Amino acid sequence: MTPSGHEDSPFTVGFLLFPNFAMLSFSSVIEPLRIANRLSGRRLYRWELVSLDDEVVEASNGIPFTPTLRLDDWRSLDAVILVAGTGTNLIASARLFKWLREVGRSRRLLGSTSTGSILLARAGVLRHKRCTIHWEDQASLQEEHPDLLVTNELFEIEENILTCSGGTAGLDMMLSLIDRQQGSVLAKHIADQCIHPDIRPAHDKQRMSLEERLGVHNPALSSAIHVMHSHIEDTINCEQIADLVGISHRQLQRLFKEHFGVTPASYYLNMRLEHGDSLLRKTSLDIINIATATGFSSTSHFSKCYRKAYGISPRERRKVRA
Repeated sequence: MTPSGHEDSPFTVGFLLFPNFAMLSFSSVIEPLRIANRLSGRRLYRWELVSLDDEVVEASNGIPFTPTLRLDDWRSLDAVILVAGTGTNLIASARLFKWLREVGRSRRLLGSTSTGSILLARAGVLRHKRCTIHWEDQASLQEEHPDLLVTNELFEIEENILTCSGGTAGLDMMLSLIDRQQGSVLAKHIADQCIHPDIRPAHDKQRMSLEERLGVHNPALSSAIHVMHSHIEDTINCEQIADLVGISHRQLQRLFKEHFGVTPASYYLNMRLEHGDSLLRKTSLDIINIATATGFSSTSHFSKCYRKAYGISPRERRKVRA
Protein backbone atom coordinates (compact mmCIF):
# COMPACT_ATOMS: atom_id res chain seq x y z
CA MET A 1 0.00 0.00 0.00
CA THR A 2 1.21 3.48 -0.81
CA PRO A 3 3.04 5.13 2.13
CA SER A 4 1.09 7.56 4.28
CA GLY A 5 1.45 11.28 3.77
CA HIS A 6 3.15 13.89 5.93
CA GLU A 7 3.40 17.67 6.11
CA ASP A 8 5.90 18.10 3.28
CA SER A 9 4.31 15.50 1.01
CA PRO A 10 0.69 14.79 1.95
CA PHE A 11 -1.04 11.68 0.66
CA THR A 12 -3.11 12.97 -2.24
CA VAL A 13 -6.46 11.46 -3.18
CA GLY A 14 -8.23 12.24 -6.43
CA PHE A 15 -12.00 11.86 -6.41
CA LEU A 16 -13.28 11.10 -9.90
CA LEU A 17 -16.85 12.38 -9.90
CA PHE A 18 -19.51 11.12 -12.30
CA PRO A 19 -22.82 12.83 -13.13
CA ASN A 20 -25.53 12.17 -10.52
CA PHE A 21 -23.00 10.93 -7.98
CA ALA A 22 -24.38 10.43 -4.48
CA MET A 23 -23.50 13.27 -2.12
CA LEU A 24 -23.66 11.03 0.94
CA SER A 25 -21.10 8.65 -0.58
CA PHE A 26 -18.81 11.56 -1.47
CA SER A 27 -19.03 13.18 1.97
CA SER A 28 -18.29 9.86 3.64
CA VAL A 29 -14.99 9.39 1.80
CA ILE A 30 -13.68 12.97 1.76
CA GLU A 31 -14.61 14.26 5.23
CA PRO A 32 -12.43 11.77 7.17
CA LEU A 33 -9.38 13.18 5.35
CA ARG A 34 -10.22 16.75 6.32
CA ILE A 35 -10.83 15.75 9.94
CA ALA A 36 -7.56 13.79 10.01
CA ASN A 37 -5.67 16.96 9.09
CA ARG A 38 -7.49 19.05 11.70
CA LEU A 39 -7.08 16.60 14.57
CA SER A 40 -3.44 15.81 13.83
CA GLY A 41 -2.48 19.45 13.30
CA ARG A 42 -0.64 18.32 10.17
CA ARG A 43 -1.42 18.17 6.48
CA LEU A 44 -1.53 14.42 6.23
CA TYR A 45 -3.93 14.38 3.32
CA ARG A 46 -4.72 16.46 0.27
CA TRP A 47 -7.49 15.93 -2.29
CA GLU A 48 -8.37 16.89 -5.82
CA LEU A 49 -11.65 16.72 -7.73
CA VAL A 50 -11.54 15.20 -11.21
CA SER A 51 -14.11 14.61 -13.95
CA LEU A 52 -13.95 12.53 -17.11
CA ASP A 53 -14.23 15.55 -19.43
CA ASP A 54 -12.63 18.10 -17.06
CA GLU A 55 -16.00 19.87 -16.88
CA VAL A 56 -18.32 20.74 -13.97
CA VAL A 57 -20.17 17.71 -12.55
CA GLU A 58 -23.54 17.83 -10.79
CA ALA A 59 -24.35 15.58 -7.85
CA SER A 60 -27.70 13.80 -7.76
CA ASN A 61 -29.05 16.65 -5.64
CA GLY A 62 -28.14 19.20 -8.33
CA ILE A 63 -25.14 20.79 -6.57
CA PRO A 64 -22.33 21.47 -9.10
CA PHE A 65 -18.67 20.65 -8.46
CA THR A 66 -15.78 22.13 -10.42
CA PRO A 67 -12.74 19.90 -11.06
CA THR A 68 -9.50 21.03 -9.46
CA LEU A 69 -7.24 18.73 -11.50
CA ARG A 70 -7.22 17.67 -15.13
CA LEU A 71 -7.71 13.98 -15.76
CA ASP A 72 -4.41 13.79 -17.66
CA ASP A 73 -2.55 15.06 -14.58
CA TRP A 74 -3.44 12.00 -12.48
CA ARG A 75 0.20 11.06 -11.88
CA SER A 76 0.36 13.71 -9.16
CA LEU A 77 -2.12 11.58 -7.16
CA ASP A 78 -1.39 8.76 -4.71
CA ALA A 79 -4.91 7.34 -4.94
CA VAL A 80 -7.98 7.60 -7.15
CA ILE A 81 -11.51 6.93 -5.88
CA LEU A 82 -14.48 6.80 -8.25
CA VAL A 83 -17.62 8.42 -6.84
CA ALA A 84 -20.73 7.44 -8.76
CA GLY A 85 -24.48 7.03 -8.37
CA THR A 86 -27.47 6.40 -10.61
CA GLY A 87 -26.91 5.91 -14.31
CA THR A 88 -23.41 4.48 -13.93
CA ASN A 89 -24.47 1.34 -15.80
CA LEU A 90 -24.95 3.48 -18.93
CA ILE A 91 -21.33 4.64 -19.00
CA ALA A 92 -19.34 2.82 -21.70
CA SER A 93 -16.33 5.07 -22.26
CA ALA A 94 -13.36 3.28 -23.84
CA ARG A 95 -11.20 6.23 -22.82
CA LEU A 96 -12.23 5.86 -19.18
CA PHE A 97 -11.61 2.11 -19.10
CA LYS A 98 -8.17 2.52 -20.67
CA TRP A 99 -7.40 5.27 -18.13
CA LEU A 100 -8.48 3.07 -15.21
CA ARG A 101 -6.29 0.21 -16.40
CA GLU A 102 -3.33 2.59 -16.60
CA VAL A 103 -3.95 3.84 -13.06
CA GLY A 104 -4.28 0.25 -11.86
CA ARG A 105 -0.98 -0.75 -13.43
CA SER A 106 0.74 2.17 -11.67
CA ARG A 107 0.03 0.42 -8.34
CA ARG A 108 -1.58 3.55 -6.92
CA LEU A 109 -4.58 2.97 -4.72
CA LEU A 110 -7.61 2.67 -6.98
CA GLY A 111 -11.07 2.49 -5.49
CA SER A 112 -14.75 3.19 -5.81
CA THR A 113 -17.82 3.87 -3.79
CA SER A 114 -21.31 2.60 -4.58
CA THR A 115 -21.84 1.92 -8.30
CA GLY A 116 -18.28 2.93 -9.20
CA SER A 117 -17.45 -0.78 -8.87
CA ILE A 118 -19.33 -1.32 -12.14
CA LEU A 119 -16.79 0.84 -13.98
CA LEU A 120 -13.81 -0.85 -12.35
CA ALA A 121 -15.25 -4.21 -13.37
CA ARG A 122 -15.82 -3.13 -16.97
CA ALA A 123 -12.28 -1.81 -17.14
CA GLY A 124 -11.01 -5.22 -16.06
CA VAL A 125 -9.15 -4.06 -12.94
CA LEU A 126 -11.19 -6.22 -10.55
CA ARG A 127 -10.25 -9.55 -12.08
CA HIS A 128 -9.31 -12.18 -9.48
CA LYS A 129 -10.06 -9.72 -6.65
CA ARG A 130 -12.80 -9.54 -4.07
CA CYS A 131 -15.05 -6.54 -4.53
CA THR A 132 -18.31 -5.14 -3.22
CA ILE A 133 -21.06 -2.78 -4.32
CA HIS A 134 -24.35 -1.41 -2.99
CA TRP A 135 -26.69 -4.29 -2.15
CA GLU A 136 -29.15 -3.10 -4.80
CA ASP A 137 -26.56 -3.71 -7.54
CA GLN A 138 -24.87 -6.88 -6.30
CA ALA A 139 -26.92 -9.33 -8.36
CA SER A 140 -26.65 -7.34 -11.58
CA LEU A 141 -22.86 -6.90 -11.19
CA GLN A 142 -22.45 -10.62 -10.60
CA GLU A 143 -24.63 -11.51 -13.59
CA GLU A 144 -22.71 -9.17 -15.90
CA HIS A 145 -19.31 -10.29 -14.58
CA PRO A 146 -19.64 -13.94 -13.46
CA ASP A 147 -15.84 -14.17 -13.06
CA LEU A 148 -15.87 -11.65 -10.18
CA LEU A 149 -16.12 -12.48 -6.50
CA VAL A 150 -18.80 -9.97 -5.47
CA THR A 151 -19.26 -9.95 -1.70
CA ASN A 152 -21.84 -8.48 0.64
CA GLU A 153 -19.18 -6.66 2.67
CA LEU A 154 -19.40 -2.99 3.58
CA PHE A 155 -16.05 -2.51 1.86
CA GLU A 156 -13.16 -4.52 0.48
CA ILE A 157 -9.47 -3.60 0.52
CA GLU A 158 -7.25 -6.01 -1.40
CA GLU A 159 -3.75 -5.03 -2.49
CA ASN A 160 -4.16 -1.63 -4.20
CA ILE A 161 -7.91 -1.97 -4.88
CA LEU A 162 -10.63 -0.55 -2.62
CA THR A 163 -14.37 -0.98 -3.24
CA CYS A 164 -17.18 0.25 -1.05
CA SER A 165 -20.92 -0.42 -0.93
CA GLY A 166 -21.70 3.30 -0.71
CA GLY A 167 -23.50 5.60 1.70
CA THR A 168 -21.97 5.79 5.16
CA ALA A 169 -19.90 2.65 4.49
CA GLY A 170 -17.38 4.98 2.82
CA LEU A 171 -16.66 6.44 6.25
CA ASP A 172 -15.73 3.01 7.61
CA MET A 173 -13.56 2.28 4.57
CA MET A 174 -11.63 5.53 4.92
CA LEU A 175 -11.26 5.04 8.67
CA SER A 176 -9.78 1.61 7.96
CA LEU A 177 -7.36 3.18 5.47
CA ILE A 178 -6.37 5.93 7.93
CA ASP A 179 -5.91 3.30 10.63
CA ARG A 180 -3.44 1.46 8.38
CA GLN A 181 -1.58 4.63 7.44
CA GLN A 182 -1.70 6.73 10.61
CA GLY A 183 -2.69 4.36 13.42
CA SER A 184 -5.85 3.42 15.27
CA VAL A 185 -5.76 6.33 17.74
CA LEU A 186 -6.30 8.95 15.04
CA ALA A 187 -8.89 6.79 13.26
CA LYS A 188 -10.89 6.46 16.48
CA HIS A 189 -10.72 10.20 17.15
CA ILE A 190 -12.04 10.88 13.65
CA ALA A 191 -14.89 8.43 14.25
CA ASP A 192 -15.78 10.28 17.47
CA GLN A 193 -15.87 13.58 15.60
CA CYS A 194 -18.30 12.02 13.12
CA ILE A 195 -20.56 10.77 15.94
CA HIS A 196 -19.65 7.29 14.73
CA PRO A 197 -18.73 5.53 17.97
CA ASP A 198 -18.38 2.08 16.43
CA ILE A 199 -16.07 1.77 13.41
CA ARG A 200 -17.74 -1.01 11.49
CA PRO A 201 -15.56 -3.84 10.21
CA ALA A 202 -15.73 -4.73 6.53
CA HIS A 203 -17.91 -7.79 7.16
CA ASP A 204 -20.67 -5.88 8.96
CA LYS A 205 -24.02 -6.15 7.19
CA GLN A 206 -25.04 -3.63 4.52
CA ARG A 207 -28.76 -3.60 5.24
CA MET A 208 -31.46 -4.70 7.65
CA SER A 209 -32.37 -8.34 7.70
CA LEU A 210 -35.19 -9.57 5.52
CA GLU A 211 -37.32 -10.04 8.62
CA GLU A 212 -36.75 -6.43 9.70
CA ARG A 213 -37.46 -5.02 6.24
CA LEU A 214 -40.70 -6.93 5.73
CA GLY A 215 -41.85 -7.00 9.33
CA VAL A 216 -41.94 -10.78 9.16
CA HIS A 217 -41.80 -12.60 12.51
CA ASN A 218 -42.99 -16.04 11.44
CA PRO A 219 -39.99 -18.40 11.04
CA ALA A 220 -41.69 -20.56 8.40
CA LEU A 221 -42.66 -17.55 6.27
CA SER A 222 -39.19 -16.07 6.59
CA SER A 223 -37.61 -19.39 5.57
CA ALA A 224 -39.91 -19.65 2.56
CA ILE A 225 -38.88 -16.20 1.31
CA HIS A 226 -35.20 -17.08 1.76
CA VAL A 227 -35.74 -20.27 -0.26
CA MET A 228 -37.35 -18.24 -3.05
CA HIS A 229 -34.41 -15.81 -3.06
CA SER A 230 -31.99 -18.70 -3.43
CA HIS A 231 -33.92 -20.15 -6.39
CA ILE A 232 -34.37 -17.17 -8.72
CA GLU A 233 -32.75 -18.87 -11.72
CA ASP A 234 -33.37 -22.53 -10.90
CA THR A 235 -37.01 -22.12 -9.93
CA ILE A 236 -38.92 -24.67 -7.86
CA ASN A 237 -42.64 -25.06 -7.27
CA CYS A 238 -44.56 -24.10 -4.14
CA GLU A 239 -44.93 -27.71 -3.02
CA GLN A 240 -41.14 -28.03 -3.01
CA ILE A 241 -40.81 -24.75 -1.10
CA ALA A 242 -43.26 -25.99 1.54
CA ASP A 243 -41.33 -29.27 1.86
CA LEU A 244 -38.01 -27.44 2.30
CA VAL A 245 -39.54 -25.22 4.99
CA GLY A 246 -41.19 -28.15 6.75
CA ILE A 247 -44.84 -27.11 6.46
CA SER A 248 -47.78 -28.16 4.30
CA HIS A 249 -48.60 -26.50 0.99
CA ARG A 250 -51.88 -25.33 2.53
CA GLN A 251 -50.05 -23.68 5.44
CA LEU A 252 -47.72 -21.93 2.98
CA GLN A 253 -50.69 -20.54 1.05
CA ARG A 254 -52.31 -19.29 4.28
CA LEU A 255 -49.14 -17.55 5.53
CA PHE A 256 -48.62 -15.55 2.33
CA LYS A 257 -52.30 -14.60 2.12
CA GLU A 258 -52.32 -13.41 5.76
CA HIS A 259 -49.09 -11.38 5.58
CA PHE A 260 -48.97 -10.14 1.98
CA GLY A 261 -52.43 -10.68 0.54
CA VAL A 262 -51.08 -12.77 -2.38
CA THR A 263 -50.37 -16.40 -3.10
CA PRO A 264 -46.82 -17.69 -2.65
CA ALA A 265 -46.66 -18.28 -6.42
CA SER A 266 -47.50 -14.61 -7.11
CA TYR A 267 -44.97 -13.42 -4.52
CA TYR A 268 -42.28 -15.64 -6.06
CA LEU A 269 -43.07 -14.46 -9.59
CA ASN A 270 -42.90 -10.79 -8.55
CA MET A 271 -39.55 -11.44 -6.88
CA ARG A 272 -38.15 -12.91 -10.10
CA LEU A 273 -39.57 -10.07 -12.20
CA GLU A 274 -38.04 -7.46 -9.87
CA HIS A 275 -34.67 -9.14 -10.39
CA GLY A 276 -35.25 -9.10 -14.14
CA ASP A 277 -36.17 -5.42 -14.02
CA SER A 278 -32.95 -4.66 -12.16
CA LEU A 279 -30.91 -6.54 -14.77
CA LEU A 280 -32.65 -4.68 -17.59
CA ARG A 281 -31.90 -1.31 -16.02
CA LYS A 282 -28.41 -1.95 -14.72
CA THR A 283 -26.70 -4.35 -17.13
CA SER A 284 -26.16 -4.80 -20.84
CA LEU A 285 -27.15 -8.49 -20.78
CA ASP A 286 -29.27 -9.72 -23.66
CA ILE A 287 -32.94 -10.15 -22.81
CA ILE A 288 -32.71 -13.88 -23.47
CA ASN A 289 -29.97 -14.13 -20.84
CA ILE A 290 -32.04 -12.10 -18.39
CA ALA A 291 -34.99 -14.42 -18.99
CA THR A 292 -32.76 -17.39 -18.17
CA ALA A 293 -31.30 -15.67 -15.09
CA THR A 294 -34.81 -15.16 -13.70
CA GLY A 295 -36.05 -18.69 -14.30
CA PHE A 296 -38.13 -18.23 -17.44
CA SER A 297 -38.04 -20.91 -20.12
CA SER A 298 -38.31 -18.43 -22.99
CA THR A 299 -37.96 -14.75 -23.83
CA SER A 300 -41.60 -14.60 -24.86
CA HIS A 301 -42.80 -15.92 -21.48
CA PHE A 302 -40.57 -13.46 -19.64
CA SER A 303 -41.76 -10.57 -21.83
CA LYS A 304 -45.43 -11.47 -21.33
CA CYS A 305 -45.10 -11.62 -17.53
CA TYR A 306 -42.94 -8.49 -17.45
CA ARG A 307 -45.42 -6.45 -19.49
CA LYS A 308 -48.30 -7.57 -17.29
CA ALA A 309 -46.40 -6.48 -14.15
CA TYR A 310 -44.81 -3.22 -15.40
CA GLY A 311 -47.04 -2.10 -18.27
CA ILE A 312 -44.17 -1.98 -20.78
CA SER A 313 -42.08 -4.57 -22.57
CA PRO A 314 -38.49 -5.43 -21.58
CA ARG A 315 -37.25 -3.74 -24.77
CA GLU A 316 -39.18 -0.57 -23.92
CA ARG A 317 -37.69 -0.63 -20.42
CA ARG A 318 -34.23 -0.71 -21.96
CA LYS A 319 -34.94 2.56 -23.75
CA VAL A 320 -35.82 4.41 -20.54
CA ARG A 321 -33.56 2.62 -18.04
CA ALA A 322 -31.70 4.58 -15.38
